[in-house]
Amino acid sequence: MAVRNVAVLVLYNNKKEILLQHRSKDALRLPDHWAFFGVGIEGEETPEQALAREIIEELEYNVVTPKLIFTQKFNYKDDVNTKYVFVEKYNEKQKLVQHEGQEMGWWKFENLNNLLIIDHDRIALSEIKKFLNA
Repeated sequence: MAVRNVAVLVLYNNKKEILLQHRSKDALRLPDHWAFFGVGIEGEETPEQALAREIIEELEYNVVTPKLIFTQKFNYKDDVNTKYVFVEKYNEKQKLVQHEGQEMGWWKFENLNNLLIIDHDRIALSEIKKFLNA
């Protein structure tokens, strides 16, 4: 059983919509699911360092003030995971260019029910919703 730590970013806009990625059908993890943009943490990286590195690679977006709102432990297949969930208000001056997955989209929480989203991400989504509505 492997141990895997991941950092994910949830961008939100003025309408409290969140940005999600529709993963490719051949992705190693969560194929064809809607999920967060994020990355496995490598070596001695902090979650913040991994997040900044990967979000530039995946979206050409420079994180400025990501806020850690939730840490989640979960199992996926044979891996024991810790997910660090960061949120940041989207800076509209930065253009988003997606480099991974089929598509991306801005979603209202009430429109997520029919999307293919793994259970542990749905738990994280409930925490994100609480944070944005506080």
